[in-house]
Amino acid sequence: MSNIAKTISRRQGRGEGLGTNKKAIPFNKQDYQTLKQECLAKKTLFCDPTFPAESNSLGYNELGPQSSQTRGVQWKRPKEICSNPQFIVDGATRTDICQGALGDCWLMAAIASLTLENEFLERVVSPGQSFTENYAGIFHFQLWQYGEWVDVVIDDRLPTRDGRLLFVRSANGSEFWSALLEKAYAKVNGSYEALSGGLTLEGFEDFTGGISESYDLSKPPPHLFKLIQKALTLGSLMGCYIVASSQETEAKTSLKLVKLHAYSVTSAKEVHSNGRLVQLVRIRNPWGRVEWTGPWSDDSNEWTTVQPEERAKLVYSADDGEFWMAYSDYIQHFSKLEICNQTPDALSSDTLSHWSFTQFEGDWKVGSTAGGCIKNTVAFCSNPQFVIKLEEEDDDPHDGEIGCTILVGLMQKDFRKNRRFRQNPNTIGFSIYKVPNEFKGRSNIHLGPDVLQHQRSIASSSYSGHREVSERFKLPPGEYVIIPYTFEANRSGSFVLRVFTEKEAAASLVDTDISANVKKEYISENDVDPHFKQFFNQVAGNDSEVSVFELKQVLDSVISKRTDVKTDGFSMETCRHIISLLDRDGNGKLGLVEFQILWTKIQKYLEAFKKHDTDNSGTMSSYEMRDAVKEAGFQLNNEVLQVIISHYANQQYSIDFDSFVGCLIHLEMLFKIFKTLNKKDTGKIELDILQWLCLALS
Repeated sequence: MSNIAKTISRRQGRGEGLGTNKKAIPFNKQDYQTLKQECLAKKTLFCDPTFPAESNSLGYNELGPQSSQTRGVQWKRPKEICSNPQFIVDGATRTDICQGALGDCWLMAAIASLTLENEFLERVVSPGQSFTENYAGIFHFQLWQYGEWVDVVIDDRLPTRDGRLLFVRSANGSEFWSALLEKAYAKVNGSYEALSGGLTLEGFEDFTGGISESYDLSKPPPHLFKLIQKALTLGSLMGCYIVASSQETEAKTSLKLVKLHAYSVTSAKEVHSNGRLVQLVRIRNPWGRVEWTGPWSDDSNEWTTVQPEERAKLVYSADDGEFWMAYSDYIQHFSKLEICNQTPDALSSDTLSHWSFTQFEGDWKVGSTAGGCIKNTVAFCSNPQFVIKLEEEDDDPHDGEIGCTILVGLMQKDFRKNRRFRQNPNTIGFSIYKVPNEFKGRSNIHLGPDVLQHQRSIASSSYSGHREVSERFKLPPGEYVIIPYTFEANRSGSFVLRVFTEKEAAASLVDTDISANVKKEYISENDVDPHFKQFFNQVAGNDSEVSVFELKQVLDSVISKRTDVKTDGFSMETCRHIISLLDRDGNGKLGLVEFQILWTKIQKYLEAFKKHDTDNSGTMSSYEMRDAVKEAGFQLNNEVLQVIISHYANQQYSIDFDSFVGCLIHLEMLFKIFKTLNKKDTGKIELDILQWLCLALS
């Protein structure tokens, strides 16, 4: 019940703007201003209890408590490391990011890219922090985490060895913003070790809230250079690297490119050289040194073939880790390009174009919405579904192809944090289906097996075990359904689904309206069959009323004789719900007419149960349950179905007949109560604490 309350509360918070960059959620419920004022009042320095200066914060394996790599590590505040520590000196620059003894160059490249855009930097690195004015040993940063911005509080105790920072540091030994940002990022991911190994696009996303895509440069799309240029006009961040074996990590090529090292892409231009146009890209090494020495490198002869006025527009000669190279050489020497596209709220400049953006959160719940891939033909349709309407074609497409550009990203949550527990990530993917003509224009479209088994997807992602899988598509105008899934069925997980389009597009969660259509039974005692009266008198005894105990006894006796359904007996809770629903005179028992209505209901429930028990197992699978509940007159959405499965299914996620009856009786009772209390027909009810407790305990 508490988890349901948390979900409802969180949804209400989202409606109030919580989780945006302007209204970030305090991570671990730690409010920066409150904690800082408490420390200033007590004249103490902040010590973070949620990410303590202990070995567990360093890591769990290679940086674990017993590891030789963590011997001699001491946690020190900047004032213990140097005499005059500064938060930022003369603005944040790429020389502030020098990689330490941690394999997180991907993160360093992402941080270095932040220094190119003050707007991005100030969203992450909150201004006004220092080691002098109101210093209390506490700092904070804002990071995007799985669909929402969080404000992360840290203390300034940093891991050192022999008086030097163990991890990232500034070339200026007295500057600490980058080391503190790395610590905040380690905190949200569980430890420093969790940051080892990764893709630059992950850091891009967590510093901007953008959505990423990746390109294999051994087989680039024909218009990739134009796409890079367009991405730069959209404020996108870009990174690239050279694939190599783990033994070649940070090995240098003959032309001074570093393998398995994360670079940033900062510009793409065309220049005239000897009467022909040459496509150039500008690359940055986060080390701030070691540059490409091939054609178009700093001071190479190729620059003499460019007119001085054109050459003056390009910074091309400085030993700063940034260099130009021909696009043709770029795709030959580098392996992967990663582009992080920005949400509209990330960019305030009027000179930049903006994507249209929609975001959804969802869950794969075992037994209800974890249907697996299309190979699981019956269960696939139970995965969450999202509908999008593409109505306008792109303006001036970079590839010359008419249609609607759509960029879809599916991200699984807690990707790095789960490493500590040896939990393998899910293999995830998504498929896009065209809405059949008969469903067009309808709200709450849900594609069932009758559609999905006979219609191929119009577009699909590849499967991925990474944090996110994303793909760019060009689709004709129309209505589409996006289905995110785990490759294997019954794999639980939470996800964020994001959709970028060049034009405005309406998108929404496909979810069924909640309603009940249960016919009331109107019968009199004269309508009851004489044989049934005789049966009732045998059950009821001398008082001609069926108590909860007598009801359980007769239901168990009758249903146990059937071989086509399985049951372990009706619970007292179910029997009490039955009486609560049907007891008209309030004496806590069922009379003849009430018992007749119950018997008719159970007959109908039995028919629905057998009809949808498609494998004749005698039980209802959680996926069969969806249609069986609908047959009984209840339209429920995924959230309610998830609660039903968690409450009524067994360990194998199957529901026997007595649980099926109990579920339907309980549903009917709840709908009846809601209708009674919803006096103004607003779809909402208000309860005081007494009403709530009486209702919840009934």
